[in-house]
Amino acid sequence: MASRPTIREVVGVAEFRALWIAHAQSRLGDQLARVAIAVLVFDRTGSAAVTALTYALSFLPPLVSAPLLTGLADRFPRRTVMVLTDLSRAGLVAVMAIPGLPVAVLAALLIVVVGLQPLYSAARNAILPSVLEGDRYVVGVGLASATDSIVQVAGFAAGGLLVGLTGSHVALGLNALTFLVSSTVVRFGASLHRPPDAAEPMTVGRSLSGGFRVIWGDRRLRSLLGLLYLYGFYIAPEGLAAAYAAEAGRGEAAVGLLMAADPVGALVGSLLLTRWMPAHWRIRSLTPLAVASGIPLVVSAAVPSVPAAIGLWTLVGVLSSYTMLVTPMFVRLVPDSRRGQVIGLASAGLQAVQGLGVAAAGAVAGLTSPATAVGIMGAAGALLAIFAGRSWIAAADGAAEVP
Repeated sequence: MASRPTIREVVGVAEFRALWIAHAQSRLGDQLARVAIAVLVFDRTGSAAVTALTYALSFLPPLVSAPLLTGLADRFPRRTVMVLTDLSRAGLVAVMAIPGLPVAVLAALLIVVVGLQPLYSAARNAILPSVLEGDRYVVGVGLASATDSIVQVAGFAAGGLLVGLTGSHVALGLNALTFLVSSTVVRFGASLHRPPDAAEPMTVGRSLSGGFRVIWGDRRLRSLLGLLYLYGFYIAPEGLAAAYAAEAGRGEAAVGLLMAADPVGALVGSLLLTRWMPAHWRIRSLTPLAVASGIPLVVSAAVPSVPAAIGLWTLVGVLSSYTMLVTPMFVRLVPDSRRGQVIGLASAGLQAVQGLGVAAAGAVAGLTSPATAVGIMGAAGALLAIFAGRSWIAAADGAAEVP
């Protein structure tokens, strides 16, 4: 039996290394910018509500832009799409770094910058299966997922320090620089990757309908999305961290530790699943991991103890990293000529369920308590995971091929 590829082997693929480095450092810049914008808007307005609204704008635009723009990754060379997207974002963020811009202008520029992210991601994710073959692709996705977790934690921590020392405008300027670096690395480190049937003219409507047909026509894809979208239940603690800490009688420091628990767990989980889980176990592991992901949330609802919750929510991050296995399976099942659009639709759906999950958890917390809401979301996710998992097992058993 062939040994599983190592991270060193995967990073040794020059084209993947370029894509990985470009993505990692631009993601770090994004996290710095999120902190900078939050501080800048609060300093200007003194309003927590306006600051929260502006921060929310860094997540919401992909709901619209992902379905509409990602089809471009199936019509034009994917490297070109990535480079032009990065250059556009570099210019927009550079404008945001100009001191004295009105908050409304900052918000408008932020909407455009964030709205371009799904196009870059769709092109990048469509390229990766061509760059990494076989099990290297799974390891590469796991490495990217682990890197995202590290960047998320480090970016928030470094962002607060950097903004405190230099100010928000310097952090935004650094974010613009990361996009320039990313565009350069991709331009000279990646191949052109012209998609199949790129010359075929296609309207946005045709691209969207074609993407929906691909998903709806394959039960395996529908089942995988069902398992992926359960994450909307398991992200609930992120939106309730402050209220949970307050209920437990703890301060702001506890909020940061609670919010860091999931990405730290995801980092550990992604490494465990890609390095230690045999490939033939992955298909069968999705259902038990999806169900188990909700159980620690139920346990953490019993006694609102911050130390216990940190451990339990970290365990949620470890278990819910099964979503990292879903992604390569899903992408490999999609025809290359439709990957950009289908990935865009899937990512828009994931963004939506995450937002709805946090909103639902907040509504339940208003009727009960933060701890109870966390438990209810975990129980609901685990219950639905049973049905989604059964659908996936049936689809996988009945398929001629599952990647």
